Amino acid sequence: MSGGTVEREPAPVALVLVSHSRALAEGAVELAEQMAPGVLLIAAGGMQDGGLGTSYDTVEAALTHATQDGRSAVVLTDLGSAVLTAESVLDLLDEDLAARVRLADAPFVEGAVAAAVTAHGGADLAGVLASAEHAGSTFASAAAPTEAAAASDDGVLRATTVLRNPLGLHARPAAVVARMLAAYDAKVRVNGANAASVLELMKLGAKQGVELRIEAEGAQAAEARDALVAAVEGGFGEV
Repeated sequence: MSGGTVEREPAPVALVLVSHSRALAEGAVELAEQMAPGVLLIAAGGMQDGGLGTSYDTVEAALTHATQDGRSAVVLTDLGSAVLTAESVLDLLDEDLAARVRLADAPFVEGAVAAAVTAHGGADLAGVLASAEHAGSTFASAAAPTEAAAASDDGVLRATTVLRNPLGLHARPAAVVARMLAAYDAKVRVNGANAASVLELMKLGAKQGVELRIEAEGAQAAEARDALVAAVEGGFGEV
């Protein structure tokens, strides 16, 4: 329809963020929403009277909402007793619903961001869960990014560009990259980091003026590389 807006289909996997603090849960949702606007994110924080703690009824209601219309859901928790509350709710789900819900063993904020971006790309329940749980090892590792593969390696397409964003490769452009590359059948690395991972890109700490070495391989390597170069040179809409 001319002049109309094309609406994106909602992601098939929602996230439920269970925290002892209502403000913490809502803040994590707000952060993740900035990077994954196509994902249903539900805060299930604090007691029903607003105090600190986790409420069975609040978590149950959040899961009921998250799994409407056939959606699956990944649940993330902040502390040990939040895990116990979430597990209590999951234990009483009927068989059909239980098959569509997973509790992630993942860091609360980093896992929520990583999972949300992956869900925004249309990943299934297993993919979103894996992304959340991988987030812990991403920031836990102090190892430097691997060096770029040698130029003689077959099947690797390369490009070099310069980061133009005044704030560098912060959360928003990192999420743009990860979402964009999810559409291509290709594996892409930026300065050795997995470009499909928001957290790995942010971990680079790349600032304005830094040279970005892009490597891509796979069936759509050329398209993915060129799209990423164009996005970087366009300043991700921030320049």
